Amino acid sequence: MSDRNVVTWTSLMSGYINIGQPKSTLQLFQQMPRNYIFPNPFTFATAINACSYLSDVETGRRTHSLIVISGFHSNLVVCTSLINMYGKSNYVDESRRVFDSMENKNVVSWTSMVSVYTQNALGEDALSLFREFINSRSYEPNQFLLSSVINACASLAKLVTGKVTHCCVIRHGYDTNEVVGSSLIDMYTKCGLFDYSDKIFKRIRNPGLIPYTSMIVGAAKYGLGRFSLHLFEEMLKKGIIPNGVTFLGVLHACSHSGLVDTGLEYLNSMHEKHRIYPDSKHYICAVDMLGRTGRLDEACQLAKFVPPDAEDIEILWGSLLSSSRTYGRLDIATEAGERLIEINQRLATAYVTMSNTSASVGDWENAYRLRSEMNKSGINKEPGRSWVELRDKVYVFYAGNVKSCARGDEVVSLLKELEVRIKERGYVRGRKGLVFVDVEDEVEEMIVGLHSEKLALGFGLISIPKGATIRVIKNLRMCLDCHEFFKVVSEIVERDFIVRDVNRFHHFRDGSCTCNDFW
Repeated sequence: MSDRNVVTWTSLMSGYINIGQPKSTLQLFQQMPRNYIFPNPFTFATAINACSYLSDVETGRRTHSLIVISGFHSNLVVCTSLINMYGKSNYVDESRRVFDSMENKNVVSWTSMVSVYTQNALGEDALSLFREFINSRSYEPNQFLLSSVINACASLAKLVTGKVTHCCVIRHGYDTNEVVGSSLIDMYTKCGLFDYSDKIFKRIRNPGLIPYTSMIVGAAKYGLGRFSLHLFEEMLKKGIIPNGVTFLGVLHACSHSGLVDTGLEYLNSMHEKHRIYPDSKHYICAVDMLGRTGRLDEACQLAKFVPPDAEDIEILWGSLLSSSRTYGRLDIATEAGERLIEINQRLATAYVTMSNTSASVGDWENAYRLRSEMNKSGINKEPGRSWVELRDKVYVFYAGNVKSCARGDEVVSLLKELEVRIKERGYVRGRKGLVFVDVEDEVEEMIVGLHSEKLALGFGLISIPKGATIRVIKNLRMCLDCHEFFKVVSEIVERDFIVRDVNRFHHFRDGSCTCNDFW
């Protein structure tokens, strides 16, 4: 091509991004000055998009300097690209500085900034900025802005705000939109309203991969494993091609429903039938699936198959360690714990679980040794915390901390009363996996009785109107004792409780849980 200009250079740069070769885009960009071709705003935006694709913030910063020198620092397209680039590299403050410097903003730039907050787990900031957008009354929200806001509500489990945003979705005619619908499915699932998710899914005309995947993952986390697999098979019959995330949902469904052989068949089918190579996350699910059903030798062999530098390798060995503790396999627990400590010497979970495993088989000497090593190294376990939303305000509760507990005295009084009532029904606190090492009964009663989810439940019972479902979010796995406590109390007070822990949902009703005591 003899007559090359900035448009042809920019088009070629953009083409390289479209075929997944952002490095070639930047190489072309660097060659332009030597060919006396000077970038325009679209050229700069394309180069910044390449940096974003590569998470190359240093090259992005240098390009940003050239943008300022060239006088394009207020250009709408360029600034929006900069917001996205800094956000994807976790430089949120830089994104906000670019956003605030813009003289003119459109709905795309507002959407980019809200998305940056959401993607970086700053949900409150995302919602605050959206309120600012609404109050400005400058533009109508588009599907991508609404989707980002709903995702922020999902990450915070803010059901009230999520419902208000859903009203906004309906008002602007996006209630059957696939992008928005998928976000709504995820939001209602994470807030413990899977029935709502199902209704939204059914309203989407010809749902594609993303809505199906959202439903498959949501059903799996809610303990509806067979329904999740039904959706997957339905999707295949419609000719929709699954991706790696879809298979994660399928494997998760099998893991939490005890469908081990079925799960292994799906794992093998990924490459054989669908040409998708399983990654470390899929093998983590498979190890977890085998471990939950006591097939620990198979789980251990599969874990060793995963490269030691694989992503999320800590989660893999942590899952195996937890399963080994459940089934009293000290040999595998020791190996898994040692692998975890090799990866991260300050990982409290490894020490705690190894100690509990030793204690469960009567090896108190080793349990105390591990506890001593933890104390000497100054390693502390992440404190358990739970939270409840009431009238769009979030109340947080910490394990063993009554002083910071809202209506603390009333909560403790109610919990004591409930303890008496459930003991009258023959309930006795379980011993397995509740405390770090052996302690006196009175001390154990105190430790388990003040777990954060119990404090949250007590607050919910005295603060949330009768008949309304109490929803609790927890940062750790729900312990066996609290699980039994919630089951019995749900029958006594005739109320539904939904607990979202780090692994899944538990819906308690009439003395039972949707997980069927398998989690």
